[in-house]
Amino acid sequence: MEQQGTRAQAHLPVMRARITELLAVPLAAPDAVYVDCTLGAGGHAEAILTACPSASLIGIDRDPSALELAAQRLARFGDRVALFEARYDELADVLAEAGRRRVQAILADLGLSSMQIDRVERGFAYSVDAPLDMRMDSTQDLTAADVVNTYSVADLTRILRRYGEERFAERIARRIAAARADQPFSSSARLVEVLTQAIPAASRKTGGHPAKRTFQALRIEVNAELESLEGLLPAAIAALAPGGRFAVLAYHSLEDRLVKNSMREASTDSAPRGLPVVPPRFAAQLRLITRGAERPDSREE
Repeated sequence: MEQQGTRAQAHLPVMRARITELLAVPLAAPDAVYVDCTLGAGGHAEAILTACPSASLIGIDRDPSALELAAQRLARFGDRVALFEARYDELADVLAEAGRRRVQAILADLGLSSMQIDRVERGFAYSVDAPLDMRMDSTQDLTAADVVNTYSVADLTRILRRYGEERFAERIARRIAAARADQPFSSSARLVEVLTQAIPAASRKTGGHPAKRTFQALRIEVNAELESLEGLLPAAIAALAPGGRFAVLAYHSLEDRLVKNSMREASTDSAPRGLPVVPPRFAAQLRLITRGAERPDSREE
């Protein structure tokens, strides 16, 4: 645990300086509250609490191991920190438990934490042989092995197309079903072998690792990631105090599309055209403060 914690703390969170710069503005207010919906090892939270000495943190993560590491990392901030084991779409319930209706800043970093990737037994990486797990919350029942071994060809095809944007989805699903009939899948190496054989040789030379899209799809299905994000976005917008800010770090097109659509809708007046004055109930909830999506520079991981 000590070695793992040291490695996690050494990892530089994506766009740490930029996120801190954006969220520090509302967190300068007295009694300001910052919510980290995906606390992980606490890298962003540490930077923000350091830069904003009057702010307090509500940290949320579904992974108990991550909360343990974050608690160690953030211990020096004392009672400025309150941690909750929950999914981020449970934001409203967490805020009610914390006695907060509105907050000044919210961050959702939708990527896998370095801790999850580094721990081989979690099964997130296709580059090493590991159990087919992929659960962000190790207490839940559904694993990647359950999906691969029990879903019908039609359901496998559906999630590979929807969550992996895999053009060979049906071909892969049929190969998986044929292979599991001989022996159920238990580890990633055999699945990677089947995926590699299922994808035509010409297509293996482009588009990255043959297992990349399938592993993404399995992870999203196991953790209900898109459903959780669909629940988080309106809840976070509703929880912002006037002048509050909401930042989201997205890592693939499915997340990016949901976030952009939500932000665009919330930042657009809904009044009928032609009204000389927009009634308050039709006014936009947000004002966008960045021009489109920003990207990390080449120095960031």
